[in-house]
Order: sequence, then structure tokens, then C-alpha cells
Amino acid sequence: MKTFIIIPVYNEKGTILEILRRVLSVNIEKEIIVVDDGSSDGTAQILKNVEGNNIKIIYHSINKGKGASIRTGLRCIPEDYDSDDKDIVIFQDADLEYDPNEYKKLTKPIIDGCADVVYGSRLIGGCPHRAYLFWHLLGNNLLTLITNVLYNTTLSDMETGYKVFRKKVIKNLKLRSNGFSIEAEVTAKIFKKKLIVYEIPISYFGRSYKEGKKITWRHGVSAVFALLWYRFFD
Repeated sequence: MKTFIIIPVYNEKGTILEILRRVLSVNIEKEIIVVDDGSSDGTAQILKNVEGNNIKIIYHSINKGKGASIRTGLRCIPEDYDSDDKDIVIFQDADLEYDPNEYKKLTKPIIDGCADVVYGSRLIGGCPHRAYLFWHLLGNNLLTLITNVLYNTTLSDMETGYKVFRKKVIKNLKLRSNGFSIEAEVTAKIFKKKLIVYEIPISYFGRSYKEGKKITWRHGVSAVFALLWYRFFD
């Protein structure tokens, strides 16, 4: 079994080396796929010095968005039908908000044969969680409520950056989103396929906007549109 870790990166020169160090330190068989999404702050130059050691790096010439970066990363994962049932894919943000030391508990329901997909929830307790940004939390809860109503499920954290999949599951989703709405599109499509989804509590070391957080209310609007579109029209 191999775990493929897709890391979309845009202007994260201050954190990219540290997140790679943390991911590399996790004792699992893995391949790391970093997609630099047209960074303009020197991130791409830093990455040129670290390729190898199970790290593959792909560069977008222009900024295309998180969804486009994830789709690029997925295309780099080879088809291997003998291992597709066993291999796992993890989405990992590059901003240090999520802790790679939690990979093993996130992958356990898949390895045990209980789940097709695992969401790392920041909101079901039991792990450290930064207390801040009330309006951001409210928006996240609203998006999760809309998801639960539309898809008849009981998620607590639809927008989590930690989504973990059986390789064959994520490779078989025909994803289109370029931006942050990729989170909503993935969620919509896995529930429409009636896949088995588990949630696991995770730590969350959130950043403020001053510290570099990028997601805004506009991304919430596009997520609502995606949830509705993929429920009723796609």
C-alpha cells in the first residue's frame, strides 16, 4: 500500500520547507506530489532545490486555483489496477494549518475496510483547535448545513482541507473545479455515488488573514453554487 500526498502550493515560501519536512517524517510508504500554482513570491525557486526523495514537483506557469492544482496532482498518480484498492490519496495544504502526524488515524478507517473516504473534522472535538474568526466558522457551518440538507448526510466540516480517499475513488471522480470550490465538488460527487464516508477529529492550527489565510466569503458563494449545481444539474 502506498499513500499519495498531493500538496497544492501558492505563495507559501515561509512554510513550504517545513510542511515537506513534516510530511517526510511520517513513517508510511508515500509519494509526495507538490503542485506549484504559479507562485510569485519565490516558492517555486525553493522547490527547485528539494525535488527527489519521493517528492515530485509540477509547476503551473500561471495561477489556476486549488482545484486545478489538485487535478494536476491526480493526473500524476499512476494507474495500477492491482493496487488501486489499497492505495490512498491525501490532500495536504502547505500552510501548516493541518498536522501530517495525523495521517495514520485518518487512513485507518480505509485500511480497516470501513470507509471509502475520510474527512478530518476540525469541529467534532478532542483535538487542539485555534479559537478565532467567528464569521469564518459561521460560514463553514452554513456550507456544511447546506451540504447535509442537499445530500442527506451528517458531516460536521465539509470544507476541511484533510480529505482522504481510496485511490480508485478519487481517480474515478471527474473533477472540473479550478478554485476552492473543489472541496464542494468532491463532497457532492462522493455522496451522489453513495460512497462510505467517515469523519475523524483532527487538530487545526488556523492562520489569520494577516498571517496569510487566503479563503474569503467569495469562495463560500462559489461553494454554494457548486453544491447546488452538482446536486441538481450535473
